[in-house]
Amino acid sequence: MMEIEAQAPGVQERDFSALDKARVVEALARVLPVGVLMFENEDLRPYECDGLAAYRSVPMAVVLPTTEEQVVAVLRTCSELGVPVVARGAGTGLSGGALPHPQGVLLSLARFNRIVHLDPHARTAVVQPGVRNLAISEAAAPHGLYYAPDPSSQIACTIGGNVAENAGGVHCLKYGLTVHNLMRVRGVTIEGEVVEFGNHALDAPGYDLLALMTGSEGMLAVVTEVTVRLTPKPQLAQCVLAAFDDVIRAGDAVAAIIAAGIIPAGLEMMDQPATAAVEEFVHAGYPLDAKAILLCESDGTPEEVAEEIARVREVLERSGATEIRVSRDEAERMRFWAGRKAAFPAAGRMSPDYYCMDGTIPRKRLGEMLSAIQRMETEYGLRCINVFHAGDGNLHPLILFDANQAGEMERAEAFGAEILELSVALGGTITGEHGVGIEKINQMCSQFSVAERTQFFRVKAAFDPAGLLNPGKAIPTLHRCAEYGRLHVSGGAVPHPDIPRF
Repeated sequence: MMEIEAQAPGVQERDFSALDKARVVEALARVLPVGVLMFENEDLRPYECDGLAAYRSVPMAVVLPTTEEQVVAVLRTCSELGVPVVARGAGTGLSGGALPHPQGVLLSLARFNRIVHLDPHARTAVVQPGVRNLAISEAAAPHGLYYAPDPSSQIACTIGGNVAENAGGVHCLKYGLTVHNLMRVRGVTIEGEVVEFGNHALDAPGYDLLALMTGSEGMLAVVTEVTVRLTPKPQLAQCVLAAFDDVIRAGDAVAAIIAAGIIPAGLEMMDQPATAAVEEFVHAGYPLDAKAILLCESDGTPEEVAEEIARVREVLERSGATEIRVSRDEAERMRFWAGRKAAFPAAGRMSPDYYCMDGTIPRKRLGEMLSAIQRMETEYGLRCINVFHAGDGNLHPLILFDANQAGEMERAEAFGAEILELSVALGGTITGEHGVGIEKINQMCSQFSVAERTQFFRVKAAFDPAGLLNPGKAIPTLHRCAEYGRLHVSGGAVPHPDIPRF
């Protein structure tokens, strides 16, 4: 028997087609100084997509405020007129989370780029949302501190976007995701109310709204200031490179390391096509005959690192590693990581287009997922190279295709959708750090029940009753799930063909 979805506040899809651009632009111009508002087509085009360039939409207008007061004015105006607002950072997101609404305003926080205060004693930094992730660590470096979450795009991505997507990185296994490295977020609601989540103490009374705000993809409030935790730089870091002649054994080795009670600073996995691609690009010194490699980093005092490296080596040897190398100096360690960090641009050199997926599965199922992806390559007629945040089961398959070839884009999307469906079926989730955005909204129908999605809408309605902040993202309506064919039957998701039935 099919469940019927209760119509929670905000769950209905809204029609914004009656909005008049001239009226909206005129209203915004009255509350903003010269040089903040753009509405000519040639000025809007650069904002038509984020890092997921497959989806494009030109906004009605773009606003680049420089003060919180201007953000308040924009949101109040849009709230009064019923105009959708999409907040944007650097535009490096990979799920279409910052895709503009064609009848809406794109609110760019790019000019909010100041580090307001850095306190080396409290180990905190107060920063505006347009500050680049890496810039925080650069500013903290003279004090022997750094900001731990390190997405591959850290040289360009901004902290506001990191908060919106709860971004991760190669060292988040030990040091946590964005949510674990925040103390306070200041923002503005769609009605123009300034609000704060969390504080500078270790805990705060009431519900943990800071965690709710983190990863909310710009659907609850617009971030204007963030207080982050800073971490002391370790005295020493060394990276172990292990080669395997079988991807299943490499996946099992990941699970064995964690099962041994070892939590490395980073634990990454790359399959043979991925290592070949990056080796040609950055010459990291990877063994090209290996079916898969692991990068396992230890950091701390020299004594702690030596002990952990010895334990990791023992586990890797028992797991069937055919080659084990330990970085001899900082240059070699950085070279090992340069290959992993360059996986995305390396894929861009191999193919006119690539589609980067982001799902998470239990570590013990990595081998099954890789075997299934090999089967899907044949089924869809497309190549896929695989890089994983293996320590926490976060997958980043890179599906290679050519959008100029008829049907390849559609096959790549179907390939990616099947990977996400399988992630759920294996006991995982459809995203680890890229967010849902527009890209994975259909798979939300598979992962979450009608009742769960209804509660998601109720939470959004508490902050944004009119449904104006980033509409059409992250949470699918009943209508959309019906179109996708994933309404839950008797409370269970549709089983995946790669999961055995007993």
